[in-house]
Amino acid sequence: MKNILLAGGLAMVGTLLGTRIMIGFLVRKGYGQFIRDDGPTAHHTKRGTPTMGGLVIIISVVLAYFLAHLLTWTPITISALLVLYLFVGHGVLGFLDDWAKISKQRSLGLQGRAKLVGQALLAGSFGWLALQFPNDRGYRPASTAISFLRDISWLALPAAIAIIWMIVLIAGASNAVNLTDGLDGLASGAATMVFSAYALINIWQFNQWCGNQSTMGPRCYEVRNPHDLAVVAMALAGACFGFLWWNAKPAKIFLGDTGSLSLGAALAGLAIMTRTEFLLVILGALFVMETVSVMMQVGYFKATGGKRIFKMTPIHHHFELLGWNEVTVVIRFWIICGLAVATGLGIFYAEWVVGQQ
Repeated sequence: MKNILLAGGLAMVGTLLGTRIMIGFLVRKGYGQFIRDDGPTAHHTKRGTPTMGGLVIIISVVLAYFLAHLLTWTPITISALLVLYLFVGHGVLGFLDDWAKISKQRSLGLQGRAKLVGQALLAGSFGWLALQFPNDRGYRPASTAISFLRDISWLALPAAIAIIWMIVLIAGASNAVNLTDGLDGLASGAATMVFSAYALINIWQFNQWCGNQSTMGPRCYEVRNPHDLAVVAMALAGACFGFLWWNAKPAKIFLGDTGSLSLGAALAGLAIMTRTEFLLVILGALFVMETVSVMMQVGYFKATGGKRIFKMTPIHHHFELLGWNEVTVVIRFWIICGLAVATGLGIFYAEWVVGQQ
C-alpha cells in the first residue's frame, strides 16, 4: 500500500510544481493553443494559452512509478510497464499532433488518417505484448475474452480478433477523452475521478486475488499484477489532480492532444488489464456522452442534408451556446462523471457481494 500512496503523492507534487515551470517555458517559446473559429466566441480569448501540458503529466507519472518502487524497493511488473508503454506512446503521438498545430499556426494537427494509424500501431503492439508473458499460474497481462466485471468466458475470441477489439477500445477511449478536453479543467477533473476508481478496483482485486493463497476461491479475481496496476492508476489520478490546479478556469495551460490521447489510452489499458472493459463505459460515461453527441450530430447532419441536433458538438459546447457559463458546464459535467463513477463502483462491488451469497 505504501508504494500506491507514494506514487500518487509524488505524481501530484510533480504536476503541481512541474506545470508551473512548463508554463514559463512555453510562454517564452510562444507555444500557444489555436482555437477553432467556429467555436463559442468566448473561447477566442484563450488563443495563445500554453498547450502540451500533458508532457508534465507523462513525466510525473513515469517518474512517480519508478521512484515509488525504488524507495520501497519493490519489483516492477510487466502489466504496469505495458500500461505505461501505451500511455507514453499515445503521449508521443499527441505531442506530434500538438507540434503540427504550433508549427503550422492552425487549430488542426496531424491528418485524421495518420493519427488513427498511429493509434492502431500502438494499440496493436500493446495487445500482442499483453497476450504474452504467462506467469506460473498461466495468467497473462490481458485476456482474449471480452470482459465486463470479469472475463466473459463465452466471449473468448481468437487472439487476432482480441487484438483488433483492443485496438477499437483503446482508440475509442483515447479519442473520447480528446473530445472531452474542450473546457478548462473538464477532462483533467473527470480523468482524476475515473483513475481513482481504477485504483480502488485494483486494490480490491489484489485483496481478493487468485494469486493470494489466503483469498483463493471460486470468486477470486484472475488478474495479473493488480497491486502494481493500482500504483499506476493512483499515479495517474494524482498527476491529473495536481495538473487541475493550473488547468481549472481560467486555465494557465491546456492538456493538448499530448495529454488527452495519453490519458484516454491509459484508461483503456487499465480496463483491459483489470478485465473490466465494458465497465469502463459506465465509469467513463461522461466521455461516452461526449463522443456519442459527435456521432449523432455527424450522422444526422449527413442524413438530413445539413440539419443539426445540437447547436454544436461535443455536447459541452451545446450548453455553452445555450447560455450556460463555462464553469457551470464543467461543474455539472463533473457531477455526471462522479455519479457514473459511483454507479460503476457500486456495480463492481455488488457483483462480488451477490457472488458470495
